[in-house]
Amino acid sequence: MSIPDNILLQVEKPARYLGNELNMVVKNPDEVKIRFAFCFPDAYEVGMSHLGLQILYYFLNERNDTYCERAFAPWIDMEKIMREQGIRLSALESQQSLDKFDFVGFTLQYEMSYTNIINMLDLSGIPVLSKDRRDSDPIICAGGPCAYNPEPLADFIDFFYIGEGEVMYNDILDMYKEHKEKGGCREDFLKSLMSLPGMYVPRFYEAHYNDDGTLKAFEPLLPEAPEKIKKVFVSDMKQAYFPEKQLVPLLEAVHERVTLEVFRGCIRGCRFCQAGYVYRPVREKAHEQLIEQAAGLINCTGHEEISLVSLSTGDYREFQPLAVGLLDKFAGDKVSLSLPSLRIDAFNLELMNRVQEVRKSSLTFAPEAGTQRLRDVINKNITEEEILNGCHLAFQGGWNRVKLYFMTGIPTEDTDDLKGIARLCEKIVEEYYSVMKKEENKEMRKRNRPVSLVISAACFVPKPFTPFQWVAQESADGFRKRIFTIKDSIQKKQVRVNYHSPEVALIEGVIARGDRRVGQVIYRAWELGARFDGWGEHFKYELWDQALKETDTPGMSFYTNRKRPVDELLPWDHIDPGISKAFLIREQSKALQEATTPNCRQHCGGCGIWECESYKAEKEKCPLENKI
Repeated sequence: MSIPDNILLQVEKPARYLGNELNMVVKNPDEVKIRFAFCFPDAYEVGMSHLGLQILYYFLNERNDTYCERAFAPWIDMEKIMREQGIRLSALESQQSLDKFDFVGFTLQYEMSYTNIINMLDLSGIPVLSKDRRDSDPIICAGGPCAYNPEPLADFIDFFYIGEGEVMYNDILDMYKEHKEKGGCREDFLKSLMSLPGMYVPRFYEAHYNDDGTLKAFEPLLPEAPEKIKKVFVSDMKQAYFPEKQLVPLLEAVHERVTLEVFRGCIRGCRFCQAGYVYRPVREKAHEQLIEQAAGLINCTGHEEISLVSLSTGDYREFQPLAVGLLDKFAGDKVSLSLPSLRIDAFNLELMNRVQEVRKSSLTFAPEAGTQRLRDVINKNITEEEILNGCHLAFQGGWNRVKLYFMTGIPTEDTDDLKGIARLCEKIVEEYYSVMKKEENKEMRKRNRPVSLVISAACFVPKPFTPFQWVAQESADGFRKRIFTIKDSIQKKQVRVNYHSPEVALIEGVIARGDRRVGQVIYRAWELGARFDGWGEHFKYELWDQALKETDTPGMSFYTNRKRPVDELLPWDHIDPGISKAFLIREQSKALQEATTPNCRQHCGGCGIWECESYKAEKEKCPLENKI
């Protein structure tokens, strides 16, 4: 162990630092050509619940010449001891310091984990700034959904991988192995990377700014540096790599279950949802393949729950045979089925009753807005009637507790929309008691269980590559007023309101739409002590406020509360996810007109995913019924 037992006994959850889990890959580090550290910049129990880690961990370890190991952000107590005693951050498998690796790769799932990235590099003895690294230092790379705006981390990351990891990593590692055998320098390797699609090397680009702080130009510094970096994606999910095993954490993780990825992409086009745009097009797996994968994973993990993961599981074409097939196969073994992303209009009472036979679960729905007008603005494409009908079926099936997700600060939102959340909740409560009054439900009435609605009110953060990427974000005081309006409007004692921190939303907004200068803010916040900013008890707004004031940036309101003209050059315009800007402008205009766009299976909206040069070869595989 790189950390002695006497230290492990002093910290919370020492199992975070042990490794040696069930299904961990064991190789001799001295017998491989390439060492890759997969780093999750959050606590162990969060990272071990991430499907992407499981996929890439086994995908990279399929190579005989590569050893992929894991590292997670050490908790506050462990970091303190590590710094006091000069202990470096190590990988769980070999317990060797990350500065001994060829690659150190970070997955970017959430902007509020960025200070942890800097902290992990520093604890590993790796120079934090890319320009300070020598040939003997690891290559630092990053990918994931937040990489679609790489600029806030451009000073710290050597290259960004834009797209899905299974596509290009073999080519990257083959190129690196050849480069290493020839004794090449890191600069030459980074230059050669630009010949591969999806690779963005920030050091070979320079940003220029106008006097008002906006981006004037984004200039490639080398002839081989492409003006646009096009994402890469798996074209056929039926042939996509999926591990036969999954790591089983040593302590209780956020999610302890077998995770099945049923499809990638989304047909819905909710205008606030970045994932729904950058993960296009929709690509599905066959339900027979998923059932077979589930059987293998249950056998090798011992988990008692299977979770179907996608952006909207009810939109999977083979959802019914998959769900029924899994229930039939595993019900006798008391293995339950979890449906975390089921739309309320896809609620099926017969199926959900079968799910409840194994293990009772709570229900979560996401109306997002309290009025039909605002749901049309965000293109949620769900009616109040469908919401009430879904709740009616749930109550009839025996549920009495429902969680509802809403957002505040959505563009065009007014007081009536906020009070509409209260009105909708009141109708849902009334729906419950109307169900209980029915004669056939007298047995449920005898149990005398009151209905419980839990509302979660998130603060809206505009994200790149959405129709709302140009809008002004609400201020902290504005968010608070909106939250208080919701709370004051709710009269029913059966309804409880939880809400997110407006200050966290503002810092997330700064980073999400930030340019390269925001890297100074992240670095300064880290110097001041910012860690685990996504955890409410550790977030310190005053550190970020100080960092914004002490660094050379246009300030908070420039990044958050400023409306951008559609012709402004944006910090992420050199990244191409396959969605045309003209489509996003069109969708923004429709939002302001309160007009909806049908989902992709009803009618192709012309987003451009199949018109990009790199994707034309895949156009004939388009799953949409109405092609462009």
